[in-house]
Amino acid sequence: MNFGKKTVVSDLSFSVYRGETFGLLGSNGSGKTTTIRALLGLYQPSGGTLHINGKPYTVDAETRLGYLPEERGLYKKEKVIDVMTYFGQLKGMKRADAREWSITYLQRVDLADKEHTQIDKLSGGQQQKVQLGITIMNNPELLILDEPTKGFDPVNRRLLMDIIEERKRAGATVIFVSHHMEEVERLCDRIILLKNGDSKAYGTINEVKEMHGGASLDDIFIRIYGHEAEEGKSNA
Repeated sequence: MNFGKKTVVSDLSFSVYRGETFGLLGSNGSGKTTTIRALLGLYQPSGGTLHINGKPYTVDAETRLGYLPEERGLYKKEKVIDVMTYFGQLKGMKRADAREWSITYLQRVDLADKEHTQIDKLSGGQQQKVQLGITIMNNPELLILDEPTKGFDPVNRRLLMDIIEERKRAGATVIFVSHHMEEVERLCDRIILLKNGDSKAYGTINEVKEMHGGASLDDIFIRIYGHEAEEGKSNA
């Protein structure tokens, strides 16, 4: 993946197994989000393909995919319930079903009283909850979550991790981007650590730890990225 003369991701290859949670890790600028956006066709990749079930991925493919970007992308002047219902319909749900699902979800994440609130009147964390709800509507088979708990307090981080684990138990495959190694330890089956668009570690969490003499993921992260790791955590 190139931007002008700069190569951001080069010769990167990895597999994600059906039903697992896969951690796509790295410091800021390591190529995580670029990789995701190129695979999904949001960026025009210089080369490479994303295959799902052995077939090249296309936007109109049969695989139900949910993508939560790091930046929120909601219609800020519309009411919460209207936005969620609209996106549910885009995903193929009937209007009544999308609305009912949304109301139930809002109750689950303590936003029932915000149903008729304009999106831009919500806090950043509340907007993130709404966007996660939209992402998981209609039971996606593949979930790609880019920093889903960014800016959350410990209570809401735990709530969202519970929801992610529920989706996995329901059969979803999850690609998970996070700077929080305790989240990675709890949720991920396997991980890849990127630096400057290259893989620096790849395998199960135990395999990666063994490669580094049994060190913790936090220590491995700092060992690989040095000062970049501390800067990334302060910006997360």
